[in-house]
Amino acid sequence: MLALPESLRGALQAIRDAGGRPLVVGGAVRDALLSLPTKDFDVEVYGLDAEALRVVLERLGSVDPVGRAFAVFKLSGLEAVAGAVDIALPRRDSKSGPGHKGIAVAGDPAMSVEEAARRRDFTINAIGFDPFSGEVLDPFGGRDDLEARVLRAVDAATFGEDPLRALRAVQLAARFELEVDPESARLCARMPLAELPSERVFGEIEKLLLRAKRPSLGFALMHEWGMLPVIAPELVPLETTPQDAVWHPEGDVWTHTLMVIDEAAKQIADLDAPRALTVMLASLCHDLGKPGTTAFEDGHIRSKGHEEAGVAPTLALLDRWNVHSLLGYDVRAQVVALVADHLKPGMLYHDRARVSDGAIRRLARRCEAGLLERVARADCLGRGGNFAPVAMDWFGERVRALGVVERPPEPLLKGRDIIALGVAPGPEVGRILKALYERQLDGELAAPDAARSAARALIAESRLE
Repeated sequence: MLALPESLRGALQAIRDAGGRPLVVGGAVRDALLSLPTKDFDVEVYGLDAEALRVVLERLGSVDPVGRAFAVFKLSGLEAVAGAVDIALPRRDSKSGPGHKGIAVAGDPAMSVEEAARRRDFTINAIGFDPFSGEVLDPFGGRDDLEARVLRAVDAATFGEDPLRALRAVQLAARFELEVDPESARLCARMPLAELPSERVFGEIEKLLLRAKRPSLGFALMHEWGMLPVIAPELVPLETTPQDAVWHPEGDVWTHTLMVIDEAAKQIADLDAPRALTVMLASLCHDLGKPGTTAFEDGHIRSKGHEEAGVAPTLALLDRWNVHSLLGYDVRAQVVALVADHLKPGMLYHDRARVSDGAIRRLARRCEAGLLERVARADCLGRGGNFAPVAMDWFGERVRALGVVERPPEPLLKGRDIIALGVAPGPEVGRILKALYERQLDGELAAPDAARSAARALIAESRLE
């Protein structure tokens, strides 16, 4: 049922030879049953104490222990296995205080498979697989729930001990398009989410945005369960903010936003993780300025200046989720810039007869133009009615023709070049570089030699003043 890389199978054989019983558990088993690709592997080891397990693992690769009491080891360096494999003892959980951190956990290799599975969140994640016998161990009916497309808590009595499970329900239900059973939904709606640290909250939001084909399903659940006032209060006013039916026949801003994030999710498959996250967050936040700017004027509903007005609530939401950089990419700055400029492709298109290459290049200085095209396209398509994204097509062609999809043009000259022309280090160097770059953006300068000639002229003018 579950094909394992040979290196991982060898590691599991070594654990078995030492007297342990390793089972593959969690998402890998669930995904295999759904015929989905499996990337991450979690292993639970029975019958072997933590020290004995550590000794075995250290012979196999690089080992990083991440939990003393509950004995979790990250094993890296296995051939054909991306990242680390989590290998752990079965765990006993008990509530010792408020919040996610208020859960006492201890490893216990003598637990039964059913006991260990009971501590898991949902039945679809409580399925184990014995790689040697091929047996699927499913004490709580996870396979039946997968077939019925239902998300169900394993144990209603202990489910509420970890409030994060409510957000896990949101992202899992959206990713796998499952119905949440009524009792589990009631449990999720009662969770004290304010106890959760921002990084854990955003960890689940990120999975929802990047892994769900229709992330709107997850946000709709958050709305239904009353979670938005705690998780994302900036989104709450969108539901009561109307839009002009001519341009938005779908209705209010909340409905539009859900449609936009679903459209954006169709456009991120070819992006790296930081840029994909940027597009999704910008799409989610793009109209946060509408509640404060919407008014009825001349027989129409208008939201003048909502792009710039959306910057403050976007920053508030990013602060709440502690969103900054990812893998060295400034997600935060790009999201804010995309929100502020999300109408620009359409505006430039409508004035296209007079739009210069310089205007496109200058826009590429403020935000990543290729991402702006995607956010604007999602905004256009995320509506009722039939609106063709002709402005975005035009904008994308211009951006690609000018070579500014990811960044603006590199300056033809740098400070050292100006100094080599006889200018002393200081503000004058910066003034000359700025003047040259503005001319470069306008297409007046296209090669370093031309830029040097222009620099010499500027230097000569300066010395005559």
